[in-house]
Amino acid sequence: MINSYGFIGLGDMGKPMAANLLKSSKKLTVYDIEDLDNKAPKGSLIAKSVDELVSVSEIIFISVPDGKASSNVIQEIINSNEKLVKHIINLSTIGLQKTKPLMIALNRKNITYVDAPVSGGKAGAINATITIMWSGSQKLLEEIRSDLNCFSKSIFFIGNEPGQGQIMKLVNNYLSAVAMTATSEAILLGLKNNLDMKTMLEVLNVSTGKNSATLDKFPNRILTESYDAAFRISLMNKDLELYLSEAISNDMPIKIAKVVKNYFQEGEKSLPLGDFTEIYKIIKKI
Repeated sequence: MINSYGFIGLGDMGKPMAANLLKSSKKLTVYDIEDLDNKAPKGSLIAKSVDELVSVSEIIFISVPDGKASSNVIQEIINSNEKLVKHIINLSTIGLQKTKPLMIALNRKNITYVDAPVSGGKAGAINATITIMWSGSQKLLEEIRSDLNCFSKSIFFIGNEPGQGQIMKLVNNYLSAVAMTATSEAILLGLKNNLDMKTMLEVLNVSTGKNSATLDKFPNRILTESYDAAFRISLMNKDLELYLSEAISNDMPIKIAKVVKNYFQEGEKSLPLGDFTEIYKIIKKI
């Protein structure tokens, strides 16, 4: 029976996920590379280093921005002298190529690696409604499912091989980016011809053109000018780069993907700290 969890990475997604995980009643120790005292959820224990966290946690969740950060954290775990940890569950989006060496390195230390990227944004993390795309030990998934339900509404077993979850996440984010860019172009055509955006969205959402952008991003983030999906344009650009890499290595068509990637590459240059819904602003200016 699992008695203790560790959580590394208390950013926009990590902090609320860790806070909700506390509902599991398991001991939770947290660590972040910066501003830890202000980021740590109330009720959690604070580790001053990865080494300290490893010594008190049977399962460690990781929620960091990219593959480099994941590799750095996992190398620290491997180098630690005191190891209670038995399983690593990586909630980050890092791509398949970064996943394989992490899995191999941890297997050598008899530590199970699970690839479990998430979707749902900051709002989903806060409201405990995020989606988990789990690939790895199904036995472990069933053992801790009730605890995962503390921060996730939808948990999908994608497959036994770590990395399969990454592919699922990249497919999801690619389609999300396509919806944002295509809807931006379409809405701008309507506005150019004096159509009302609100009316356009109402029509689209009861017609065949509806998608995640028309249902959520445009009415709730763009029409309101809040641009607050809490997912940075730079992170979407990173995920599109990962998607393109996997598509090319699998000899898949990439014509649409390249156009969408170019939009977000321009978006990151213009708004490096911007929300990914602000791609609408970029397309509007082009």
